[in-house]
Amino acid sequence: MERLRRYSRRAFLVSSAAVAGGVAFGVYAVNSPPDNPLLADRGEGEAVFNPWVRIDGSGITLITPHIDLGQGAIHAQAVLIAEEMDLEIGQFATSFGQPSKAYWNTAMGAEGVPFMATDQSFAAESARAVLGGLTKLIGLQGTGGSTTMPDSFDKLRKAGATARETLKLAAAERTGIPREELKTQAGAVLLPDGSRIAYTDLAADAAMLDPVQDVPLRDPSAWRLIGKPMKRIDIVAKSTGTLAYGIDLEKPGMVHATVRTNPRQGGGLQGFDDSEARAVPGVRDVLEITGGIAVLADNTWAAFKGAGAVKYDWGPAPYPAEQANHWQALEASFTDDLLDSTWRDDGDVEAAMEGAEVVTAEYRSPYVAHAPLEPLNAIVLVEDDLVEIWAGHQLPRQLQILVGAITGHDPEQVIFHNQFTGGSFGHRLEFEFIKQTAEIANQVRGTPVKMTYTREEDFAHDFPRHIAIGRGRGFVADGKVQAMDLSVAAPSVLASQMQRAGIPVPGPDIQIAAGAWNNPYHLPNYRMRSYRAAELAPVSSWRSVGSVGAGFAFDSFLDELIHAAGADPMEERIRLMEHDVSRKVLEAVAEMSDWGSPLPPGKGRGVAFVESFAAPVAEVVEVSATERGIRIDKVWVACDVGTIVDPVNFENLVQGGVVFGLGHAINAQITYADGMAEQTNYHAHEGMRLYQCPEIFVRGLENGEQVRGIGEPPVPPAAPALANAIFAATGQRIREMPFDKHIDFI
Repeated sequence: MERLRRYSRRAFLVSSAAVAGGVAFGVYAVNSPPDNPLLADRGEGEAVFNPWVRIDGSGITLITPHIDLGQGAIHAQAVLIAEEMDLEIGQFATSFGQPSKAYWNTAMGAEGVPFMATDQSFAAESARAVLGGLTKLIGLQGTGGSTTMPDSFDKLRKAGATARETLKLAAAERTGIPREELKTQAGAVLLPDGSRIAYTDLAADAAMLDPVQDVPLRDPSAWRLIGKPMKRIDIVAKSTGTLAYGIDLEKPGMVHATVRTNPRQGGGLQGFDDSEARAVPGVRDVLEITGGIAVLADNTWAAFKGAGAVKYDWGPAPYPAEQANHWQALEASFTDDLLDSTWRDDGDVEAAMEGAEVVTAEYRSPYVAHAPLEPLNAIVLVEDDLVEIWAGHQLPRQLQILVGAITGHDPEQVIFHNQFTGGSFGHRLEFEFIKQTAEIANQVRGTPVKMTYTREEDFAHDFPRHIAIGRGRGFVADGKVQAMDLSVAAPSVLASQMQRAGIPVPGPDIQIAAGAWNNPYHLPNYRMRSYRAAELAPVSSWRSVGSVGAGFAFDSFLDELIHAAGADPMEERIRLMEHDVSRKVLEAVAEMSDWGSPLPPGKGRGVAFVESFAAPVAEVVEVSATERGIRIDKVWVACDVGTIVDPVNFENLVQGGVVFGLGHAINAQITYADGMAEQTNYHAHEGMRLYQCPEIFVRGLENGEQVRGIGEPPVPPAAPALANAIFAATGQRIREMPFDKHIDFI
């Protein structure tokens, strides 16, 4: 009853919005399938069964619209289709396809509803349904939020099943054998006499048929690929250096370019002198663009040299010039007028702590750059009747709208060729680098422009992870955690990012509180509030977004309260965990790490649990305190994603997420001086070094009913688990990232 009362007003508002939204959208509009984009250019004799499968006499192509950022998205999407189509790895090609409403992301809206992932109430399900309908109506095609698998798991298997049964129908009409008596195997229809008809041989026949719909999906016991160890379809090309990334592309007659805009982001350009730049060999021209200039040249190096030779008069930053002022703005944000939302209010925190000895602590998470290995780049060709773009991007349909507005074309006239990218971590959710290339290409119509950022420009104009402060108050008694009051202040990452995307986002920013309000513990008294600071430096989604900062504050403070209570950090977490799937994650990591076994002096273990993007993840870090500093020895990770598509890729993603989370917790931050980011390259923004990398042991559980993504969830628990381990080994509490400000690492 307590939780029912707590959510009653929010549930009423959201469910009312759901009903209103359903009426506004219209059931017919939401349920109607989008047009199949593959029909627009279907060749003679080519069968297109749905937006994801096309076959002709020369081969099979599977459309994998989620961009591959290194996370194995193409491989995983193709496997889902191939599972139901009875295709083997190597029997098909893949393509990102053209942006289309047909590729709307069915899972992207769910993260924005103000309900915990464990909440299956009418109000919660109604809100998810409405946001899902909205993403379909607007055709929100996107990769992010660890949604590739939740979005793809059912619909791509259905696409494969439809193609399979339609090909069987084509074989039945050709041979006169009933479809029910036919089977499929390895890209062919099998006849009762054992003979085979290849899918490619049936393409022309199938092209004449209406696709078979409403095909039941196979039982997991019959899966051949899903859940089995596989070699990723791109791994050979990546391992041999033969895979073409966006930065590798060239187009006939293209000109190279680079840009230089105000390092005080948004400060503008007041003037410049390009006379020396024009004298650099290979430089062709210097053009003005929004906020800066572009140098056109015969090659990338000449463009870089030319941009470096320009003398600039930059305007002031539209945010505090010095880093200390950013922290001061957050410190002043814990006020009633800046309260964004009260996300949890279980029990009665104030009554529980009245007159008690209260534990307090403050935690800080800095700005952090995305810093993917491949610098931002794009090729754009602008002609009178169309625009073509070759680049890697996570929101391709919105990109068409924004570029069309620059060049004067309708979005349908903007042809976008998505590319493999060398990392993103949220960096390629931003549009500025492609908009800049479009501005340049619009001034030299008919000539392809390849624009490449210098590494320094990439760092200077990254939209980093948002800065955050978490403040906790707590009370313990009888060896148990009795009350926690946690507040987190940060600028709104969604407002900053979506403003640049041209997408309004009303209401509270759930990412300020993510990783803290949604952890499914049952604390007798728990209040979690978020405070929305005024906009500071422009920020963006960074791998796991708000769950890093708020998750670090929540789990670190929970650990402090557990120690104050004299309880065991693992046992008390398990006792407080009310969600069965999440409890099993904690129990698994405890068993993996042999939690509770004795350790020699100078060693310590720390545990952390953070749920992000509906995936519960628990990590145990073991460290050694040496004379030269902290050595991270081992990490154990348990996580539940409902169904694991490829256990090899799953393990790699988890291990990579741990390394990413630990490295940034130890070493990385972006600070501002005179309005400019002080860190200009990797030497000042280090990840984890190879010699620092611990052994990482992974266990994937499949108890959850829904499929979840794993690209981001391993990141948030890494920092608090490490901090808790350092405390266990040394007695020193570290409450601020990066940790190397307070302790050395070897």
